[in-house]
Amino acid sequence: MTTSEADVLIVGGGLGGVAAALAALRRGRTVLLTEETDWLGGQLTSQGVPPDEHPWIEQFGATRSYRKLREAIRDHYRAWYPLTAEAMATTDLNPGQGTVSRLCHEPRVAAVVLAAMVGPYLAAGRLTIRYLHRPVSAEVDGDRVTAVTFAGPDDELFHAAAPYVLDATELGDLLELAGIEHVTGFESAAETGEPSAPAEAQPDNMQAFSWVFAVEHRAGEDHTIDRPDQYGFWRDYQPSFWPGRLLGLLSPDPRTLKPVQRTFVPNASSGPVVADQSLGPGDEDLWVFRRIVSRELLRPGFAASDVTIVNWPMIDYLPGPLIGVSDDERAKHLDGARSQALSMLYWLQTEAPRPDGGTGWPGLRLRPDVMGSTDGLAKAPYIRESRRIRARRTIVEHDLSLAVRGEHGAVQYPDSVGIGMYRIDLHPSTGGNNYIDVASCPFQIPLGALLPVRVRNVVAAGKNLGTTHITNGCYRLHPVEWNVGEAAGALAAYCLENGYEPAQVSEDPAVLEKFQRELVADGFELAWPQVRGY
Repeated sequence: MTTSEADVLIVGGGLGGVAAALAALRRGRTVLLTEETDWLGGQLTSQGVPPDEHPWIEQFGATRSYRKLREAIRDHYRAWYPLTAEAMATTDLNPGQGTVSRLCHEPRVAAVVLAAMVGPYLAAGRLTIRYLHRPVSAEVDGDRVTAVTFAGPDDELFHAAAPYVLDATELGDLLELAGIEHVTGFESAAETGEPSAPAEAQPDNMQAFSWVFAVEHRAGEDHTIDRPDQYGFWRDYQPSFWPGRLLGLLSPDPRTLKPVQRTFVPNASSGPVVADQSLGPGDEDLWVFRRIVSRELLRPGFAASDVTIVNWPMIDYLPGPLIGVSDDERAKHLDGARSQALSMLYWLQTEAPRPDGGTGWPGLRLRPDVMGSTDGLAKAPYIRESRRIRARRTIVEHDLSLAVRGEHGAVQYPDSVGIGMYRIDLHPSTGGNNYIDVASCPFQIPLGALLPVRVRNVVAAGKNLGTTHITNGCYRLHPVEWNVGEAAGALAAYCLENGYEPAQVSEDPAVLEKFQRELVADGFELAWPQVRGY
C-alpha cells in the first residue's frame, strides 16, 4: 500500500472538490485530490448534467472562479467550433440553446476546461490527483480524521494523510466511514419546524437519482437498441402519484403538480432560446430542454443533428436509495437505474408518439463520445441528495422560503461565505413523494453549515453541508456546490496559515471578519444586491 501526504486532502473530484482544490492551491497549499471516475467535475461532467443556475448568473450571484469556468467553456467553443458569425459574436453564448440553463454544453467540454484549470498546479507538483479511487476506510483520533484509505484500480489500496480533510464525495461517504454525525432523508417537522417536512422523520426517503444519457437523431436511419431485459417492468411501471405510466410524455408540472403533456420532436427548429427558470421550468419541449449541441449555431451542414441530454423525471429512479443499503442492494439499484434509462430510450425509439401519427423515433442514436463512456450513458449516476453533516448551523426552509420570508428576504447569516439562488426543487423520492417545489429568496451560505458539530478538521465541500432534506433542494445546484467547495478549500488554507481551527473562524467575530475580507478579495460574493425571489 502506497502512502501520500499533503496540506489538504479532498475526497471527491466533483464541482465542490475541484473548487476546494483551486482555492487551497491559490493560497500556496499542497493538495491531494481523489476522484472515483476519470473525469473531474461531478454533476457537470461525469454525471452529464448542464448547469442549473439562477436567472441573474450572467451579472452576479457566483464566485469569480465559477465565472472563469463558465467563460472558459464558452471560449472553448469559440476557439474550436465552427460557430456562425452571429453565434461567435454572442457574449452570453449558449452552445446548446437549451432552456434549462444559459450555458448548455457538452460534459466533455467542461471536463477539458476543468483539467486545464488544474493543469498548472499539476505541473508545479503542488497538486496530486488520484483518479478511479474511492474511499474505503478512515482513521480517527478523537475528534480528528488523520488519514483515509482508498481503493484504486484492481482494488489496490492507497493511504493518504493531511491536517485537513474535505468531504466532497457525491454521497457524503467520508461521513459514514469516519463516524461523523450526519443525517439522511427527511427530518421531521418537530425537529426542523419546516412547513414542508413530514410529521415523522423518514431517513430512508431520499430524492431519486438518475442515469443520464445523450442522444442525437439521424432521420432515415435505424439505431434502435436491443430491447432491455427489464423493459417490460419499466414499460408498465406507474408510481401511485404519477398521472400515467412513468415511461411517457405526460408528467406533473413540478410547481403545480398538474399533469402536463410534454412534446418531443428531434431537431425541430426552436429559434432563439432564453433560459429563465423564474418564468417556468422550461421543460415543455423535451428535445430543447437540455439540448447541448444546437445545429443552428454551427456552420450550415457541419452537424447532422442536435444533441440533447435525457435527464427527465421519467428516468428518476424510485425503487430505492444508494445510501443506507447493503452493497448488493446498492448494485441492484444502480443496475436498475441504468435499465430504466435504456428502457426510456427504447420507448422513445419504438413507441413514442410522433406528430405525423406514427410511433417511435428509430433514428435516435446514443452518443457515448459525448459522455466519455462506452455505452452512451453518463460515467456515473446523477446524485441529487447526499448524507448531510450535523452542522454547527443547519439551514432550514423558513430561512429562505419566499412564502415565509416575503419582502424581508432570506435570513442574513453573519458568517456568510457565499451566495446562491434556486427554487427549493426536490424531485420525486424513494418514499413515494411527488415533487416538492417551493419558491425561495436569494440566500447566503453560512460558514457554520460547512462545519460538523464535533469533528475539528473535516469540512463539508459539496452537497453534504448542513442543509435539511428540504433546503438541499436549492443548495445542491452547480454554482452553489462550487461556492461551498471553494469556501471549504479557502478555510482549510486560512486555518493552516494562521494556526486557527475552523470553529474558531466561525465563532470569533474578528477572525471571521478577516477571513471574509480575504474571500471578498478573492472574488466571493457574500451578500445579494436587492433582487426578488421567484
